[in-house]
Amino acid sequence: MTSIRLRLLKWLIGPILLINLAGGVLAYKLASLSAPLAAPTAATTQAPVDTVRKQEQLRQAVLRALLLMEGVFAVASMGLIWFSVSNGLRPLNRLRADLGAREADELAPLDPSRVPYELEPVVSAMNGLLAKVGEGARARQDFLANVAHQLRTPLAGLKTQLEWLGARHAEPETAQSVRLMQAATERMIRQTNQLLSLARAEPHHFERARLEPLALEALVGEAIQLFVEQAARKGIDLGFELQPAPVTGDRFLLRDLIDNLIDNALRYTPVGGTVTVRCGIAEERVFLAVEDNGPGIPAARRTDIFSRYVRLDDKSHGSGLGLAIVRDIARVHGAALTVGEGIAGRGAVFEVHFS
Repeated sequence: MTSIRLRLLKWLIGPILLINLAGGVLAYKLASLSAPLAAPTAATTQAPVDTVRKQEQLRQAVLRALLLMEGVFAVASMGLIWFSVSNGLRPLNRLRADLGAREADELAPLDPSRVPYELEPVVSAMNGLLAKVGEGARARQDFLANVAHQLRTPLAGLKTQLEWLGARHAEPETAQSVRLMQAATERMIRQTNQLLSLARAEPHHFERARLEPLALEALVGEAIQLFVEQAARKGIDLGFELQPAPVTGDRFLLRDLIDNLIDNALRYTPVGGTVTVRCGIAEERVFLAVEDNGPGIPAARRTDIFSRYVRLDDKSHGSGLGLAIVRDIARVHGAALTVGEGIAGRGAVFEVHFS
C-alpha cells in the first residue's frame, strides 16, 4: 500500500534539494569569476579606466547570469512541484474515475488495496455507505417482488371477470365501459409483471441453480404468438427468422427479455411498419435481434434508454422499465446488449449476444 505523503517526499523534496545544490555550486563558481582584477603595474599597458570598465562589465555579466539562472531554477521548480503534486494525487483521480464509471445501481464495495493508506478510511466509509444503500435497495426490491406476487392473482381474476362481463353485455355503453376497464386492467397486469421481472433480475435474487439448457428459438416462437394480435391492431408486419440457438439460462427471465424487446419495438413502430425478430448463431455466439423501422434512437441517447424510468417520448404508455429489465437480465446471463440503427439507417435494432 502506497502513501501520498511518501510519494510527495520522493518526487518533490529530493529533486528540489539537488537543484538547489547545483544552483549553489554554479552561483559559487560565477561569483568567483567576479573577483577584483589585480591592480595594474608599471608593466601594464592598460589604463586604470579600462580596468574599472572591464570589472564593471564582468559584474554586470555575472548579475545577468545569476538572474537568468534563478529564473530557470524557479520555472523548473514550479514545473517539478506541479508534476510531483499531480503524481501524488493520481490515486485520488483514479478513485474518482472508478466511481464515475459505475452504473447508477452498481453498489459493489471499493477495493481498499488499490488506494494509499491515507485514503483507506475514506474508502471504508464509502463502502459502509454503499452497503447501507445496497441493503435499502434490496429491501425495496423485496417489497416490489412481494407486492407484485400479491397483485398478480387478483388482477388475473379481475381480467377474467371483465372478459365474462363483456361477453354477456353487448349494449354500447356497457361494452365501452368494459373495454376501458379491460385496458386499464391489462396495463396494471403489465406493470405488475414488469415489477416482478425487475425484482427477479436483481443479482441477489438471481438463482444460478435455475439455469438450464434452453432452445432460444422455441422461447422466441412462443413469445411472438402473444404479440400477433397487438401487431395486427397497428397494421405492423411482425416477422421472424429463427435458427437453432441453444443457450443456458433462466426460462422465465429470458421470456421477460424477449417480451420486453418485442413489446418495445411494437410500441414505437408506426402504423404500417415492420418488426423482425431473429435468433441463431453468428461468429460462434448465440444472438437474439429485434429490428424495427420506427423513428430510431439518437446516438446520444442509446445509453440512457437502458436506465430505469427513461422514455424517449411522452406519447407512448409505459413506465420506462422495459429496457432496464432487458439490461439487467442480459447482465445476469453474462450477455452483451447493444443497440444500433436498422437497415438503411432507419429504425433501431437491439441485439443480445450470449457468451
